[in-house]
Amino acid sequence: MLAWLDPETALKRGRTPAAEDVAARVAAILAAVRAEGDEALVRLTEELDGAHLTASALEIPGDELEAAWKGLAPDVKRDLELASSRIEAYHRAQLTGAPAPVVSGGLSLSERIEPLARVGFYVPGGTAPLVSTVLMSLVPAVVAGVAERILVTPPDAKGRVNAALMGACHLAGATRVFRVGGAQAVAALAFGTAHVPAVEKVVGPGNRFVTEAKRQVYGHVDIDGLMGPSEVLIVAAGAVDPQWIAWDLLAQAEHDPLASAVLVTWDPALARRVEPELERLLADLPRREVARASLSVRGAVVVVDGPEAAAAFVDAWAPEHAQVMVGDPGLARRVIRGIHRAGALFVGERVAEAVGDYVAGPSHVLPTGGSARFASGLGVETFRRRMHVIEARPGPDPELLAGAAHLAVLEGLWGHAGSLRARGVA
Repeated sequence: MLAWLDPETALKRGRTPAAEDVAARVAAILAAVRAEGDEALVRLTEELDGAHLTASALEIPGDELEAAWKGLAPDVKRDLELASSRIEAYHRAQLTGAPAPVVSGGLSLSERIEPLARVGFYVPGGTAPLVSTVLMSLVPAVVAGVAERILVTPPDAKGRVNAALMGACHLAGATRVFRVGGAQAVAALAFGTAHVPAVEKVVGPGNRFVTEAKRQVYGHVDIDGLMGPSEVLIVAAGAVDPQWIAWDLLAQAEHDPLASAVLVTWDPALARRVEPELERLLADLPRREVARASLSVRGAVVVVDGPEAAAAFVDAWAPEHAQVMVGDPGLARRVIRGIHRAGALFVGERVAEAVGDYVAGPSHVLPTGGSARFASGLGVETFRRRMHVIEARPGPDPELLAGAAHLAVLEGLWGHAGSLRARGVA
């Protein structure tokens, strides 16, 4: 299933550029919204999302957000509050500079700007309601002191937005929320319409249309970066449970058929034990078709000469996420000493990358496509180069793992939940 590649071949796979047809279509959408404002938003929302709305119905009223929050199940609210509080605590420490390493919940977390007046936040819809992205984007902006926080997210065909996502908007402090997505939403944030205010900066991940729209509006407004398909490089060797590695690869692969899930090792025998685990776990994974497509196209095993070569490969790729799972602490240190370019670095086999997606604290909005060579993940300095390091000390508390797993199930991302539960969640 996974291609076995040497480092040079793996690096030559390259990045997926914006297709010319996407660029042209996005340009047309931007021009329409700029010229027609809300009329274009209404027309494009119906055309692209299947939802018929009036201009005045684009914005979700604050009392509806509050009602959505109050209507959530107590355990869902508990898990969202757990994640939100940890994200806030981590980012508040950044206000006084790089925080000293802090051990919290079994994890070691480590790493005067004037705030922007108004920032736009894009939160994807699609097949997974990314409530975690609401928290990971908005909470740091609140901490940084951004006065107006305008969030956009695509509705479903009936014009609805997921209740948990709306509740998370209320909890995390969105000033205003609009049910509009795609390139048209980026255009509205950049240029403004009668209902949607223009912002100074647009942040957040999205599909290739959203990414291309951000590229085209940059210069008119600032952007946080061009976030492409998600990616993880797992450096693994020695006495590591191959099932854990398989879950972590699947957790990344289930995002998107273009997501990259790569195993880097100087231990081919371990890689051979991972492949049957992938097949076994895929059989029951609800998003198995997405994950299988990703692994078939973008998955790989990269065999290197040793720990230093593994670190060099990670630095050359500059991935969104890098995991180091080598069992021996001495070997782990040899690897992590050589890694300088990654969006986030996860050290220790007990730290699933998915814990960073939900409750570790640092924002999961991270540079992709090799841009970790020069860019950092979202934080107070976004609204001010960092690399999050989330290390097992000795590993996440059961409460954290359980909360993360519950949020993963809420989003329908069973690979994430499996990756977390494999660490010991009942």
